[in-house]
Amino acid sequence: MAEPKKAKSSPKAAKDAAKPKTPAEAPVDAALSLTDEIEKPKIIKAKGSKNVTSGIAHVLASFNNTIVSITDRRGNVLGWSSAGKCGFRGSKKSTAYVAQVIAQDAARQAMSHGLREAEVRLNGPGTGRESAVRALQAMGIEVTLIIDVTPVPHNGCRLRKARRV
Repeated sequence: MAEPKKAKSSPKAAKDAAKPKTPAEAPVDAALSLTDEIEKPKIIKAKGSKNVTSGIAHVLASFNNTIVSITDRRGNVLGWSSAGKCGFRGSKKSTAYVAQVIAQDAARQAMSHGLREAEVRLNGPGTGRESAVRALQAMGIEVTLIIDVTPVPHNGCRLRKARRV
C-alpha cells in the first residue's frame, strides 16, 4: 500500500500553523485614532440659530434647475435644497413637480429651526416658480410677501445670437 504523501513543511508554514486564526489587527494606537475620527460628532454652526420665527425663501428657477434656499432676516441659511440633492437628474430637474418637492424639503429643514413665516423672493424664468410658493404655503409656512427679483437689463450686455431652427 502507498502511504499518503506529507506536504513539505517550510519555516513560514510552521509559523502560520502555530498562530491561531484571527482577523488581521492594526496596532492598538492606530485603531483608536481611526475610531475617534469616525465617531466624532459633527460641529454644526446652524445649531445656535434656533427659534427663528421669520425668514426669507429664495427660489432660483432657471430653465434647467430649481434651487430653494431659506434664510433668516440676516441672510444666514436655515435650509436649502436643489433638484440634484433630491435625486433628480437630467430634464426632470426643470419640472414644476420637482420644484414642489424641493420647496417641501427646504421648508422641513427651516421649520426645524422654528421658522413660521417667510417672504418669498423669486428669481429666474423657470417653470417651478409658482409650485415652489404653493408648496411652502402647504407646508405651513405663512407667506407674507412675494417679490420677483429677476434681474432685468436696461439694455446692458448684447444678447447672444438668435437660433435659426
